[in-house]
Amino acid sequence: MLACMAIYEMMGDVPFVEPVMIAAFDGWIDASGASTAAASTLAEGGDVVARFDGDALYDYRARRPVLDVIDGTLARLEWPELLVRSVEAAGRQLLIMTGPEPDYRWRQMGIDVLDLCLRAGVVQWISLGSLPAAVPHTRAVPVLATASREDLLHADEIKGPAGLLRVPGAALSTLELAVTGTGIAGVGFYAQVPHYVGGPYALASIALLEHVGRHLGVDLALGSLVGEAQEQRDRLDAAVASDEDAAAYLKRLEAMAADERISGDDLASEIERFLRETGREGGSEDAGPFEGR
Repeated sequence: MLACMAIYEMMGDVPFVEPVMIAAFDGWIDASGASTAAASTLAEGGDVVARFDGDALYDYRARRPVLDVIDGTLARLEWPELLVRSVEAAGRQLLIMTGPEPDYRWRQMGIDVLDLCLRAGVVQWISLGSLPAAVPHTRAVPVLATASREDLLHADEIKGPAGLLRVPGAALSTLELAVTGTGIAGVGFYAQVPHYVGGPYALASIALLEHVGRHLGVDLALGSLVGEAQEQRDRLDAAVASDEDAAAYLKRLEAMAADERISGDDLASEIERFLRETGREGGSEDAGPFEGR
């Protein structure tokens, strides 16, 4: 029986010094693109240390490459890429894996990502995600945490959701299970994004980076996210101010925000509603009461 060829290659000669692997994919569990925006901010300026084979991972009819046509001439194609970049933060080496969520070969990818982690001497895995939730934009972004061991999280981290959460799986979770199954410590941080936000939500990206920074004991640069967050907050506030129904709905969410407990059933129901409202299960395209106002 022939062994499967690895679907990644190492690039360059960047040395590895007890790195932490941080991963985020677009698509599923990336509401408002918050987790991939956080990962991209971390990876900015980093050296590419590994590249995955896009031909093996992506359905190009579902995720087509971008074609540039200049003055009637086909100039270039920009293909979806899944890369690992190395950056340093206060003396800690971080490996940032981000890109489009793969369509194919998740199990093989789990084997290969584990191989990459072992070759690089990765000491911890961190997953980043973002989920739609019934939370107001006027409050701090709630962040749920998961951990492969009880001693990995700060005492005030919200580990959850409580009870059983059964939702469609993500490639990111497949990789985390493959890596942590060998004993490498793993945590995940999942920002809760107001379900009525129809575009980017930098506040959630900032919350994720703050949690990662505190977890690792380092200060992480926020780049342009702070300015983007203020602009988005101003737009949402203006939308609420111009619509009585939206203002009333926001007050209800603020009243609910005092109760930080969330069950697996609550979150699963919210995700199912999100899928219906964004048309992913044949529902309407309405993203919430503030969208388009």
